Amino acid sequence: MKLGLQLGYWGAQPPANVPELIAAAEAEGFDAVFAAESWGSDAFTPLAWWGSSTERVRLGTSVVQISARTPTSTAMHALTLDHLSGGRAILGLGVSGPQVVEGWYGQPFTKPLARTREYVSIIRKVLSREEPVTSDGPHFPLPYTGPGSTGLGKPLKPITHPLRADIPIWLGAEGPKNVALTAEIADGWLAIYYSPRLAPMYNEWLDEGFARTGARRSREDFEVAATCQVIVTDDRAAAIAGLKPITALYVGGMGAPELNFHAQVYTRMGYGEQVEEIGRLFRAGRKDEAAAVVPDEMVTETMIIGNVDEVRADVKRWADAGVTMLLVSCRDADHVRELSAAVLG
Repeated sequence: MKLGLQLGYWGAQPPANVPELIAAAEAEGFDAVFAAESWGSDAFTPLAWWGSSTERVRLGTSVVQISARTPTSTAMHALTLDHLSGGRAILGLGVSGPQVVEGWYGQPFTKPLARTREYVSIIRKVLSREEPVTSDGPHFPLPYTGPGSTGLGKPLKPITHPLRADIPIWLGAEGPKNVALTAEIADGWLAIYYSPRLAPMYNEWLDEGFARTGARRSREDFEVAATCQVIVTDDRAAAIAGLKPITALYVGGMGAPELNFHAQVYTRMGYGEQVEEIGRLFRAGRKDEAAAVVPDEMVTETMIIGNVDEVRADVKRWADAGVTMLLVSCRDADHVRELSAAVLG
């Protein structure tokens, strides 16, 4: 099992202790550091700025929203970061959701799977640098010849030769079709709210993608990086209680009532009744009551909580289920060292 440090995205202000966290992660054997974006800080700049002090850890986006940039722009960001880091970049991509895509980026959210496939295909053409990049679209046509075009668009190759033509592309995916697509066209899966209990179901989705003609990877060389809060504690009950408001936020408040991917994940786990009630209470502003509806199992299914022996047993269970990396958040350097000792030994 590998560990990845998840820096996430910023709140109202940049976090103050990130250099300390990254230095500890590299010293303690973490495999990678990841940054995210929502509608504030971006994912690439923190990796370039703070990652400049590192020598070994991989630097990944978890995730870059595909509606935020054209595929050629994202490819430029990735090849630049890969050069600056000496070949340590991981490009993690995700579709986000309709509230952000249409409300913040002003793009339609329709056909997310088709858009993802086309987006990744163009990025791979840029990175291969075998010929000028063209795309028939319909989502990202190159050159553009539609309404308002001058007709002067020209297929281009990147001026800068990519350091690696095969920069790993990982996809954030939650539903069965998206996970299957990930196994087909990507090098890794960024899994959120992963539950080892449902590994047989996930494996069916992944195997469908691996079996498709032209699939890039097989299970043997495909990475599964699961977001997983790991808490080493002798007071398991208190830790679970403290995490219920966060679970309620994502289930009840992170997405439109008509389309909340996080809520759908927990519904697939068998918590449909709780998901509906949490959403109803959260949307009514009754957040404490929404958190109270969250059963302990909704927390412990997707997180690892307990004393050192319990944590190590659970890490093995997650590894046996197919997870190759745990993406963890840490509050300080001591927390980084604690998780390294518990998970990596």
